[in-house]
Amino acid sequence: MTQATFSGSCLCGSVQYEISGEPQRFYHCHCQRCRKASGTGHASNLLIKPGAIKWIKGEALIKSYKVPEAKRFTNCFCSNCGGRVPRYVKETDFFVIPAGSLDSDPTIQPQARIFWDSRVSWSCGDDGLPVYSEYVTS
Repeated sequence: MTQATFSGSCLCGSVQYEISGEPQRFYHCHCQRCRKASGTGHASNLLIKPGAIKWIKGEALIKSYKVPEAKRFTNCFCSNCGGRVPRYVKETDFFVIPAGSLDSDPTIQPQARIFWDSRVSWSCGDDGLPVYSEYVTS
C-alpha cells in the first residue's frame, strides 16, 4: 500500500485536518461503543499507520471522551458541532479516521465488518464483506 494524504473536517468545518500515512484497514465496526458514538448501526473507520497529522484549523476545539473501562476506545469530536475527528490509538499505533469526516473517497474500500456478534438486528449488512466477531487479528 502507498503513503497517502487525507483531508477532512467536522460537520461545521471548524476543525480541519490533513493526515498522511499508509492505509492499512477500513472496517465497519458494529460494537456498542461505536454505535453509541456514531448514533448509527456501525461506525466506518479507516486505520492508518501514523505518518503525520496536521490540524489545519480548530485543534483547540477538539474534545475527547475516554470510556473508563475501555482499553482503547476514545471518542474525539468537535466541541462546536459534535462531529467526529481522527484520533491516535497508542495501543495499536494507528490513527483512526472516521470515514465520514473525509473530504474525498479514501484510497481503499471497506474490507470487513467487525464486532458482528454485537450487531443490532436493524443495522445494514449482508454486502459480501467478511464478518468477524471481534477485532481482525491478521
